[in-house]
Amino acid sequence: LVEAHPVNVGPRIQPMQVPLYTLDNNILTAEQRQFYEDNGYLLIKKLVSDEDIERFRKEFVRICKKEVNLPGAMIMKDESLRSQYGQSEKVVNKIQDFQEDEELFRYCTLPEVLKYVECFTGPNIMAMHTMLINKLPDSDKQTFLHPMHQDLHYFPFRPADRIVCSWTAMERADQDNGCLVVQPGTHKQPLKPHGYPKWEHKANKLFHGLLDEDEKSPRVHLVMEKGDTVFFHPLLIHGSGINKTSGFRKSISCHFAGSECCYIDVKNTSQEHLEKEVVEVACQKYDMTSVELRVRLAYMLFVTIQVSSLF
Repeated sequence: LVEAHPVNVGPRIQPMQVPLYTLDNNILTAEQRQFYEDNGYLLIKKLVSDEDIERFRKEFVRICKKEVNLPGAMIMKDESLRSQYGQSEKVVNKIQDFQEDEELFRYCTLPEVLKYVECFTGPNIMAMHTMLINKLPDSDKQTFLHPMHQDLHYFPFRPADRIVCSWTAMERADQDNGCLVVQPGTHKQPLKPHGYPKWEHKANKLFHGLLDEDEKSPRVHLVMEKGDTVFFHPLLIHGSGINKTSGFRKSISCHFAGSECCYIDVKNTSQEHLEKEVVEVACQKYDMTSVELRVRLAYMLFVTIQVSSLF
């Protein structure tokens, strides 16, 4: 009789798990796709050209100087600086919902951006929320510090896995001027309760953060050069620090969603109190006594725009 002995064939190869956060595509490498699945974000170097970024920057300056009328947009300013700098980029911190500006909205239609977006949303893409952030030099009051949060807190539509943010650095972003900070892998967690942070100074309106933040969770500072673009899941916990330099830190972004996403009723959820706050802001902004949200929780007056026909 011949005694059988087990043969050492090396480490076992685990079968590939079914992807949850990406769709089959010919754009992402296997390593890139797995990185997003594991971490909830993916950084693509030099995706947007210097020429496009310069055009966005010039349009931003024109808006700051009120040379452009931008209906429906929310322009956030540091009013304490207006007397010193007047109408300029040294006062404006953010332009939100710029979908009516043809030049800025070009960002949401760039083929080099959309080809990556499709990997997460599918081919029928909607542009849901736009921002151009101009992080101003900050003080000890940390006026422009954005606490760690999940973007889905602001979004009344699902499914979350078919939503992705495209965030492009318009100049170098690092720890000195307040780059993005992410907690890898937190996109696998549920939506957590948010509210105003318990800071000594006054928090910015609607700048909500996690109420129960895990200080031990690993963090990664995303150092980015001009044109670098990060795509991230709406449940990924992230934030940004203050700008400790004398310059600005600009970025342009859009949250995209697949066409199968639909609005939800947030009543009796952790998002309900935000709906009430948004109604209060709308009443003040437009001098109204009441607001009826026909589609509940239309945060920041989001506009859904079909862009899939651009392909």
